[in-house]
Amino acid sequence: MAVKDRDRFSTATRIKLLGEQTAARVYRSQTKRQARRSRLTGRAALLALVLCSLVVALAYPMRQYVSQRAEVADLQHRQEQARRRVEQLRDLKARWQDDAYAEQQIRQRLHYVLPGETGYIVVDPDATRQTRAARAGADRPWYTNVWDGVDKSDAADQ
Repeated sequence: MAVKDRDRFSTATRIKLLGEQTAARVYRSQTKRQARRSRLTGRAALLALVLCSLVVALAYPMRQYVSQRAEVADLQHRQEQARRRVEQLRDLKARWQDDAYAEQQIRQRLHYVLPGETGYIVVDPDATRQTRAARAGADRPWYTNVWDGVDKSDAADQ
């Protein structure tokens, strides 16, 4: 046994044993890495394929869902505007049912006066010039004014 013990502690034997152990570890780690890499690559490819399929399958329905939600929101907004407009019109109708309001509007818009009152209108000088220019066409026959209007609208389109 003394020879074996001496042989066991010799430098050459220790280096040889260390080299064999290192080679075995490297071989084992390479095979594990290759096995892991090949197994991981296959799983990763399958996972990527499944994820891509899900994305493609869900993309169109999600786009439809988002666009429909936007359309519903737009329609709700329009409905609220229409509801407000109906309320305004109801208020206006109720005001017109009141005789005092109707009389006020008639006097203001149509310049009506009650018997015994004197009505007068203050004229803006700038508005008078515009009225004169508009009435200058009143001296001509009506069909000439119509034809001039057609010519003006035709010139605006070009």
